[in-house]
Amino acid sequence: MLSLVELTAMELGTFKLMADFFTDEPELTTKIESFTSARYALATAFSENFGVPVKDSIKVIENLENKINDADYVQIETVGADKKFRSLLRTELDTLRVFVDYFAESPKMSGVSVIADRKEALVDAFHWFFGGTMEEARETFESLISEIQKAASIEIETLKPIIPVPNPYETALKQLDIAAEKLRLDPAIHQILKHPIRSIIVNIPVLMDDGTLRVFTGYRVQYNNALGPTKGGIRYHPDLTLDEVVALAAWMTFKTAVVGLPLGGAKGGIRCNPKEMSLGELERLTRGYTRAIAKFIGPNIDVPAPDVYTNAQVMAWVMDEYNEITGQFTPGVVTGKPVEIGGSRGRSEATSRGLVYTLIEAAEHLGIDLQGARVAVQGYGNVGFNAARILHEMGSRIIAVSDSKGGIYKPDGFDPLDVKEHKKQTGSVVDFSGSKNITNSELLELECEILVPSALENQITQENVHKIKAKVVAEGANGPTTPEADKILYERGIFVIPDILANAGGVTVSYFEQVQNQMNYYWTEEEVRNKLEAIMSESFRGVLATFQEYNIPMRTAAYMLAAKRIANVIKIRKRATVMPTRITAK
Repeated sequence: MLSLVELTAMELGTFKLMADFFTDEPELTTKIESFTSARYALATAFSENFGVPVKDSIKVIENLENKINDADYVQIETVGADKKFRSLLRTELDTLRVFVDYFAESPKMSGVSVIADRKEALVDAFHWFFGGTMEEARETFESLISEIQKAASIEIETLKPIIPVPNPYETALKQLDIAAEKLRLDPAIHQILKHPIRSIIVNIPVLMDDGTLRVFTGYRVQYNNALGPTKGGIRYHPDLTLDEVVALAAWMTFKTAVVGLPLGGAKGGIRCNPKEMSLGELERLTRGYTRAIAKFIGPNIDVPAPDVYTNAQVMAWVMDEYNEITGQFTPGVVTGKPVEIGGSRGRSEATSRGLVYTLIEAAEHLGIDLQGARVAVQGYGNVGFNAARILHEMGSRIIAVSDSKGGIYKPDGFDPLDVKEHKKQTGSVVDFSGSKNITNSELLELECEILVPSALENQITQENVHKIKAKVVAEGANGPTTPEADKILYERGIFVIPDILANAGGVTVSYFEQVQNQMNYYWTEEEVRNKLEAIMSESFRGVLATFQEYNIPMRTAAYMLAAKRIANVIKIRKRATVMPTRITAK
């Protein structure tokens, strides 16, 4: 199956530097003449232009080489009045491979030429390996160089499976294995919990604003429905993979179980870059995705919700399209909707508020005074911002926050609302007045009482875990800590509130929304908060009791509690199916 991959900004910048080497008056000629290889010259030029170490530059070059060599199709979006994606012809793609090979550590194609002129050497290499006339090769090469220099973005389609490293699904399975061993979980139940019940892959054709048609790949994974209808968000992200969606669906399965909700776990998403799409394109994409999965979702089957780069508006489109298909008004097909069409009050801040309720319990257990406690928050989206805001209102000191572009640090603390306004105006928290700019890595290593990783997976790893100085890590994101790092945090005495507990407030209020939709009666925000606090506090105390009884990490305790609840229900519902008894003839 074809997977769409968009080059990162750094990879696109590398391409432009490569193209510069072959212009008539290249700015970087002296670097080629000064270094022993074109590869090292490129890495040095990249380092100077982007302000990163040479070793990191080489990694970017290697990633780019791999993507081009694995590409089956390449599309280039050029800047100009007629801004459009154009698919490269096969001869152009072959030329691109020769072009990238020139900068390889051991060139396989361009190395055959003895021509001194760089441009002519590549033309000669193409002619040698792919045939055709020298004039045709020269014309293709010059046209391609010009197009790369004007490129706004480059996309690649590849048949090679895209597997993230580290693989989040592998992480989820390791976490389950640890809990299963401690719990002495029945092997049959363990086998069931290692696999999703259904994985759906869809391809969605979308008419873009420029008149071209693009096909996006979407996923929906329903992991386990023993406790009830599956439940989980829809995320839009350019690097989304099936393994990531499976892992997220698994985490949602254990998340609903650990807080005692009558729901299973699911997750979905589309591999796209929503930041580069218009509102109309996003609506057409969302409606197409809804049509593709409509037979597999519904209030009693699977209920989607917002996730990374989706919001209440996206949920409104899903609900409306589903209603058009079924001919019925079914607000409960999704949660996280606008309040005006059946959404629940308090849903937008629910994940963050639930996290804070668990932090209150943890602080009491550890003897930490939240008044004046130093807090660092990685990720300043909905979860990170609201967690910072609520903790600030309680008297905690927010000393650092970050987003995808970097972070800021101020020992005296700052008002999260002011930082949000700055981000709204500039596009990032970076350069906030009176603060010091830091990296995301530096934020994780700050001296503080509370660290809230609320960005993406695999942020705390074996490489940086020994530098973590927080007393409490409250995971706002899904899977921010690898299993290896989690073990080390426990050994170091750092208290972790695991993701499947800490950020379960979102799915809890989503459940409240489902209940309200079914009753057609809606609660006040105060009622929602009170019910959320009761569930989150009770769930924390249940996990803490397991943590103290078995002397194990909080994450293992949470998984044990969740797995035990799911296993009990599977045994009640399917005992003869999953654990058949031996029948003897009389």
